[in-house]
Amino acid sequence: MQIQWFPGHMTKALREMEKNVKLVDLIIYVLDARAPYSCQNPQFVEIMGNKPIIYVLNKIDLADNRETEKWLQYFSRENTLAIPLNSTMTNASKTVVSGMERLLASKLERNRQKGITMPLRAMVIGVPNCGKSTLINNLCGKYKAITGDRPSVTRSTQWVRIAGTMEILDTPGTLWPSFEDNEVSHNLAYINSIKDEVLDTAELVLDFIAKMLNDYREPFLARYNLTYDENAQPVDYLTQICENRKFIIRGGELDYERGARAVLDDFRKGRIGKITLDRCK
Repeated sequence: MQIQWFPGHMTKALREMEKNVKLVDLIIYVLDARAPYSCQNPQFVEIMGNKPIIYVLNKIDLADNRETEKWLQYFSRENTLAIPLNSTMTNASKTVVSGMERLLASKLERNRQKGITMPLRAMVIGVPNCGKSTLINNLCGKYKAITGDRPSVTRSTQWVRIAGTMEILDTPGTLWPSFEDNEVSHNLAYINSIKDEVLDTAELVLDFIAKMLNDYREPFLARYNLTYDENAQPVDYLTQICENRKFIIRGGELDYERGARAVLDDFRKGRIGKITLDRCK
């Protein structure tokens, strides 16, 4: 199943980011901890340049702890920091502020010696629905950024002040024009970075079930009270889920669309368990 979704406002967002990156000292790159690899927008590479980067692995409450540790090590390189975060927790973002101060320590010292009080500036980037605006609200301690559990809530850039001496530029969640890797596009769809309205949910969930049977078989089967059968296909498991939950439409046929939406919703809300879709190799 191929997926393509690149609304017009994302082209404008990329242009705005290219223009504003010159104004910032640091990049805060928010990744969904369930899909850290898939959340890396290849078009951000040129925009970021050589700026210091804080990789925020957000939504760690939904991700596999063992895989998160591997990804934190992967992203911890020279001039970068990797921080695990659940941005819905009060004061969770203090580690991000500490990280900014650490990466920009030399600039802070130079400014201090020169008597300069110019605020440090950072730009927050990421794919849709990775939790950027929730993070900014956590940083501010106030609801300054618009949030929502769906992609493309933020449509324009906005500056907000944090910690008295820092400013953050929020940017719209942005994808890239063409997905060359179906697994990447599927992972983005699973975590709701791509609008459900453009997806064939039933077909998509068959691929998701196959992934769960391969990587998280026991918690998946337990969630739906299923028995593993090595000869069964993903559609057989979706059929059982629909039957068990009595998802039936007029005429007595099974409502596969409703069953598929239920499985996706269970994953997104952590009901199947703590799952990471991308493996760190």
